[in-house]
Amino acid sequence: MGISRPAVVLQLDIILMLIIGLQFVSSRNIFTFLRMGNFTSATSLSSTSCAQYVQEVVSQNCVVIFSKTTCPYCKMAKNVFNEIGATYKVIELDEHNDGRRLQEALAQMTGARTVPRVFINGNCIGGGSDTKQLHQQGKLLPLIEQCATCCAGTSADGSGSGQFASAK
Repeated sequence: MGISRPAVVLQLDIILMLIIGLQFVSSRNIFTFLRMGNFTSATSLSSTSCAQYVQEVVSQNCVVIFSKTTCPYCKMAKNVFNEIGATYKVIELDEHNDGRRLQEALAQMTGARTVPRVFINGNCIGGGSDTKQLHQQGKLLPLIEQCATCCAGTSADGSGSGQFASAK
């Protein structure tokens, strides 16, 4: 019969193999994996495709909110549009397969990485506080009323007054 090794020694062997194996993995990739909690799918969008997706969504909807479900400023922005009964499209980045890349594309396009990123008639108006301030100043509704007719009132794709529909 062979000599059996204690379970502790076997566990140490496994840990050592993992440490050695991790030396071949880029530290950025492993930390991204650990932070996000999932792998990026093989069908994920490239950075260019993410920017094109943002442009497409923004051009097809009068009001677009790029949001995260747990963000209080995102909720603030949605509440403002709910109060005035405006139709809007929400993209929940934390529920989107390419949310991290979309947020990076938004950062490059708008100069800010924070959420929400609120667009009206193709233009970024800022975040939650900016949206609330424009509303308090009476400037938000006129911006929405200027929306192109192709974008006004489109609700077939998940947008709607007071609806927190997310697109994936």
